[in-house]
Amino acid sequence: MRYLPHTENDRRQMLAAIGVPSVDALFADVPEAARLKDVVAGLSNTMTELEVEREMAAMAGKNRPAGSMASFVGCGAYRHHVPASVDYIIQRGEFLTSYTPYQPEIAQGTLQYLFEFQTQVALLTGMEVANASMYDAATACVEAVMMANRVTRRGKAILSGALHPHYRETVETHGRFSGFAVDALAPSPEGLKGLAEKIDATTSCVVVQYPNVFGRLEDFSALAAACQKAGALLICAVPEIVSMGAVTPPGEMGADIVVGEGQSIGNGLNFGGPYVGLFAAKEKYVRQMPGRLCGETVDAEGRRGWVLTLSTREQHIRREKATSNICTNSGLCALAFTVHLSLLGERGLKELAALNHAHAALLAEKLGKVKGVSLMTDAFFNEFAIRLPKDAAGVVDALVDKGVLAGVPGGRLWPGNADMANVLIVAATETNTTADMDRFAAALAEVI
Repeated sequence: MRYLPHTENDRRQMLAAIGVPSVDALFADVPEAARLKDVVAGLSNTMTELEVEREMAAMAGKNRPAGSMASFVGCGAYRHHVPASVDYIIQRGEFLTSYTPYQPEIAQGTLQYLFEFQTQVALLTGMEVANASMYDAATACVEAVMMANRVTRRGKAILSGALHPHYRETVETHGRFSGFAVDALAPSPEGLKGLAEKIDATTSCVVVQYPNVFGRLEDFSALAAACQKAGALLICAVPEIVSMGAVTPPGEMGADIVVGEGQSIGNGLNFGGPYVGLFAAKEKYVRQMPGRLCGETVDAEGRRGWVLTLSTREQHIRREKATSNICTNSGLCALAFTVHLSLLGERGLKELAALNHAHAALLAEKLGKVKGVSLMTDAFFNEFAIRLPKDAAGVVDALVDKGVLAGVPGGRLWPGNADMANVLIVAATETNTTADMDRFAAALAEVI
């Protein structure tokens, strides 16, 4: 076959050189249940390219995109309106084809928008310094924990029970292979409960979420003081960055490091990615920050310019000296974020945030009137949790048939946790109409 040029003898020699008996042995770390045993259902080895395209298109057609019906799905990925001008600007050739600045000072345009991005993130989070972005919020969260370990020279992270399970699992995975301890509390809408009592001399950081995974807004100022007294850092994760247009920023409540997800501004849902991770911190910790940081300067003729001030990636520094192994700054997604936020401006962001909260408050009121439904979140931005009288996953499936993407069931986030099985986490943004909410409430009443 022209696409598979290696002979059986070639393969035997390559396998012998790397010391494994077969190609299958290369996949030993992939669980047996996750391995494909046969060709994809519906396909065969004798189909033409056109037939394969038709079959794959039919499979893709089974997906229900968020824009195809009334969507109330959130939990770290939110449906917001992105102005057409954002896509128009980022698809200009000079932006779309440029990548990370390997010869940074030549790429003045790239450095400038990354500098503007950093400024926006620092202002939003209330922090002193921000980097030029990360992969996503989950990996930014674990980078923050590892940074706290370096700063404090300790090795235990305490995670709130209201931290997104995906963030928690990412931290736990890195902890298992990097050798630091993780103490994760059981899931609870009261995300700050029990955290201060857990802090001891081995604690490097405490990680909270704001708003938390149940949508609840909590004042963590007292926890920040407790961390400071014990010599630990407080890390705050912000999954819905639009909330910063309406609530007190984490920096004003004493957070040492703030991480977040920037998808809500400038970036569509995109079936799960690519997204853009946000990372900000107090300036005294700047040399322990992961990723890269762009700075402003003047050239030999006194003209304003930009430079790559700090770069911690392993491609620039010997691996044992590198602060982080992050290999990109999600540049195009960061640019989309910057363009959208620039178009909104401070006033526009506040108006957008107010609209999101108003829609969520109206939805909570409507769903709260449905018999058997109880509201679990008493203070929220645009997302809240409700408890249903039956399994939430089954309710979500039934509501899809009625044209409503109802939210994220607790059983999906915390599989095996019986107390979370009837929990449904619901988000409302500016994209939801009153008619959408009425349809949701009516369908929910019918299903339960």
